[in-house]
Amino acid sequence: MPLYTDQTGRTISLEKFPERIISIVPSQTELLYDLGLDKEVIGITKFCVHPASWFKTKTRVGGTKQLKMEIIHQLNPDLIFANKEENVKEQVEDLEKHYPVWISDVKTMQDARSMIQELGKITGKEIKANVLINQINIAFSNLKTQYKKLKTAYLIWQNPYMTAGGDTFIHAMLEAAGFENIFANKLRYPEITFKELSIAHCQLLLLSSEPFPFKQKHIKEMQPQLPKTKIILVDGEMFSWYGSRLLKAPFYFQELQQQVYG
Repeated sequence: MPLYTDQTGRTISLEKFPERIISIVPSQTELLYDLGLDKEVIGITKFCVHPASWFKTKTRVGGTKQLKMEIIHQLNPDLIFANKEENVKEQVEDLEKHYPVWISDVKTMQDARSMIQELGKITGKEIKANVLINQINIAFSNLKTQYKKLKTAYLIWQNPYMTAGGDTFIHAMLEAAGFENIFANKLRYPEITFKELSIAHCQLLLLSSEPFPFKQKHIKEMQPQLPKTKIILVDGEMFSWYGSRLLKAPFYFQELQQQVYG
């Protein structure tokens, strides 16, 4: 019986390739679709918005942090894909009592590549996974970051304001996109203040579209407090989705550089 070790060091065993998959991680849901799976995926979360066809037709099992266990039990999956950061530990541990659960833990580009490769192996789509990884590598190698890196902060939340530390995938994407994360010395998603942004000489403040949906009105509210800082809205999926969305990220980052540096 094949054994698969996930990114938290746990091992699961599967008698065959899974035929009833539930994904409770939006970026990995999109990845499963792009690997060529369809009927095998029977359940997703309400935040799994890509692909649109699945969002409209697949059974939803709640949110990433508020799973509806009764629906999951009704679906009776033979494999669940979860994530250490996006899902609630207690809920995942409860699921592990009933089903094989493969947990990703993605903080770097290499973690993302490994996750894609492992999902390919587990689902019988290893060739497609390797092709995708190669395409992602080429796309990032073609990304030009010739500008001097601006001192940058990336906000994911309001009330309190929260940013991305140096041990997050968002940090890895900021670096890849050609920006200097001024909070790289902090861990996880620390709370910050406008005073801290000012003291750190923040030149560029990126407001993410998720998980908090920052809008133009927030720029107007913040700009008077940070008069010397350029503040813009960015697509959070491009900075935090670590599946096949990575194929689109380099082009987005190139356009973002043009917007920032003119």
